[in-house]
Amino acid sequence: MKEYDVVVIGSGAGAIIVEQALSQGLKTAMVDKGPLGGTCLNVGCIPSKLLIFPADRVVEIQEAEKLGIHAEIKGIDFPSIMERMRKIVGKSQDHIREGIKFTEELDFYEEEASFVEDYTLEVGKEKIKGRKIFVVSGARPLIPAIKGIEDSDYLTNESILDLTQKPSSLIIIGGGYVAAEFGHFFAAMGTKVTILQRAERLVRSEEPEISERLKKKMEKRMDIFTHTEALEIVKGEKEYRVITEDKKTGKKKEFSAEKILVAAGRKSNADLLKVENTGVEVDQRGYIKVNDFFETSKENIWAFGDAIGKKMFRHSANREANVVWHNSMHGDKNRVDYDKIPHAVFSSPQIASVGLREEEARKSFDVLVGKAMYSEVAKGEAMMDDGNFAKIIIEKKSGRLLGFHIIGPYAPILIQEVINAMASTGTVMPIISGMHIHPALSEVIQTTLQNLQ
Repeated sequence: MKEYDVVVIGSGAGAIIVEQALSQGLKTAMVDKGPLGGTCLNVGCIPSKLLIFPADRVVEIQEAEKLGIHAEIKGIDFPSIMERMRKIVGKSQDHIREGIKFTEELDFYEEEASFVEDYTLEVGKEKIKGRKIFVVSGARPLIPAIKGIEDSDYLTNESILDLTQKPSSLIIIGGGYVAAEFGHFFAAMGTKVTILQRAERLVRSEEPEISERLKKKMEKRMDIFTHTEALEIVKGEKEYRVITEDKKTGKKKEFSAEKILVAAGRKSNADLLKVENTGVEVDQRGYIKVNDFFETSKENIWAFGDAIGKKMFRHSANREANVVWHNSMHGDKNRVDYDKIPHAVFSSPQIASVGLREEEARKSFDVLVGKAMYSEVAKGEAMMDDGNFAKIIIEKKSGRLLGFHIIGPYAPILIQEVINAMASTGTVMPIISGMHIHPALSEVIQTTLQNLQ
């Protein structure tokens, strides 16, 4: 049995730990059954954005008429768009594999692994042991207990990337980020899309008015039903029937489509690793329990990324990786401030958020809230924007930035100014003191401060 100073399970953000360990001259092993690069590269943010970029162009053309531009789309090469995405992802995988190949100091196990005893993993037919172990094993699609689902050839955010032909119709079970983004993409491609969301709102983790705005805009291109729970899937000759129940009225309704995408959440891969065999505890949802320093219930085993179920974004996992490595090597321990971790939804319109929602902020702080419509600034007026906005939440006395939320074009870019302000002084002063180009859309950020109340 081989023994290592460091064993890293996962080749996504876990690669950061591997690089750090090798730079310290530590005997290191990386374990990942693949695909190389983790969720983000292979079945998450990278492939989905490669698909969404052309979808954005389609929507721009469709909405150009309000600007006096009469354009039409003569055709969409769906197979080509999908193949381009797969080629780019494959090229990145090859690049990672080449890097591993030429890193002689690293032992790479491209096998399924599970813990068999304390600090010991069975990897394929071998056993390996680590003095320090970092679990960065990610998560997978959560498949809800819907009658008939196992007999249906349903799609997930992973398998949908293998499509070569555009489905004529698609039912999406779920109403979170994955549903919003793939709903946008397939509707732009010409698929008839129906979203079934059991919760009361689309993307319910966003501000209520952002959820409302997104639903209003997306409903122009697809059907969206909230408070709607999928009870049963029935396979027909050419289509699937989904039998649902309205959670408010109890009324049953049926929907039909060629394909079904299940986008009902995520599940930690901790169970596949059998982490209990090495004394690592999980919570009721199956995510690995960690303290503020990412230490598990077992000494010298750390966990971060999607496996712990906190902020399930690659940029947050990258930040966690650096903090975890520091904590594993030094007596003084650092934390991650999750209130300052931003995120974006690449729907149409786009969403970007950082910090607390208004309801959360009011529970602990005396706040001021400001909202600015895109149309309040010259660039937004030029765009003939019809209702997108930015919203700021600050602590009244100190001017401390508590939250910022945007829905509209370029939201993930616009919010960066706020993220940087949070990371520097933590107050609105960098936004106030910084000069904003006129007439640029970034003026909408400044205008939220003028509308505080």
